[in-house]
Amino acid sequence: MELGILLIKVFIVMNLSLVLASLCTWLERKGSALIQDRVGANRAGAFVESKRWYVKPALPVIRAMGWLGVINTLMCDSLKGLWKEDFVPEGASKFLHGLAPVIAVLPVMLAFAVLPLAPDFTLGGYTIHPRVAAIDGGLLFVLAMGSVAVYGVAIAGWTGNNKFSLLGALRAAAQMISYELPMGLVFVAIIVVYGTLDVYSIVQEQQKLLWGVIPMWGVVMQPVGFVVLLLAGMAETKRGPFDLPEAESELVAGYFTEYSGMKFLLFWLGEFAEIALFALLLALLFFGGWDIPWVTLPQGVWWAALVGHIVLMTKVVFFCVLQIVIRWTLPRFRYDQLMNMGWKMLLPVALANLVITAVLKVAL
Repeated sequence: MELGILLIKVFIVMNLSLVLASLCTWLERKGSALIQDRVGANRAGAFVESKRWYVKPALPVIRAMGWLGVINTLMCDSLKGLWKEDFVPEGASKFLHGLAPVIAVLPVMLAFAVLPLAPDFTLGGYTIHPRVAAIDGGLLFVLAMGSVAVYGVAIAGWTGNNKFSLLGALRAAAQMISYELPMGLVFVAIIVVYGTLDVYSIVQEQQKLLWGVIPMWGVVMQPVGFVVLLLAGMAETKRGPFDLPEAESELVAGYFTEYSGMKFLLFWLGEFAEIALFALLLALLFFGGWDIPWVTLPQGVWWAALVGHIVLMTKVVFFCVLQIVIRWTLPRFRYDQLMNMGWKMLLPVALANLVITAVLKVAL
């Protein structure tokens, strides 16, 4: 029975990560269109007709999905990727060329496994933990998976056998390693405040009230840490305005220039899954996870866990939208500005924030 529960949790978490990545893809297409005052994807399925009686009831729904761009984004793009030629550059290792997108995406999916998606509940005499792996060092595991993803990017640029790919990979590796430092320091500050590495325990600690009035959310206890993590996390996901590794005006498509078909889509999926993962981290560490301020839900009840999951996903979607709005609002940094912000601004601020947090923790 426990094996069955584990398989169900793996299935749910995997599909949730894919759904969130797909949602971010759709938001990217339609959100950028709204910001740039254009229509966006709205053709595929919008004018579909059928004389078959069993299809006619579904036509309004299909047309609405077509106008909203859902069919374009979630169906047409995927099918096009499936049928495209799997191109491998001459002189490149086919094995490493195919392995790179897997290494880039797999750590992101594994990081989802340690993050809780709802409070624990009891069902049929079994205590259900809504996460695949309930490990104590969840924050360390997430940071480690971010470090492993660098290898996929570096291998992709090298096996591309292309100067633009190599330059993009070098940029990506330097950027990801640089911004992991302030991220790690913010994680340490969170650990100092809440006294645990377990993400589930951190969420539980945030449900307490400071002075009996203010929820002890991370954004209240660590406002500077929240700003640093927001900037560092967006740079870690390599999305605009931090998308220097794939700057199309300079490097064609960066480290995945020589990729096509499903391998290209795998990189694309990984990037949007990173956006969703980062949004989930922000919601869990700084905005109470499934906590509703000044509202106490019963513990161990399935419907309360469902409500908590809906609350958490609402916060996650908000931060996904926020990242995409920022991506299409601000211009791209120069590479020297990007490195200066990481090493000369965020790192000193994160260090100072950690020292002050530690001193206040000991003093109080």
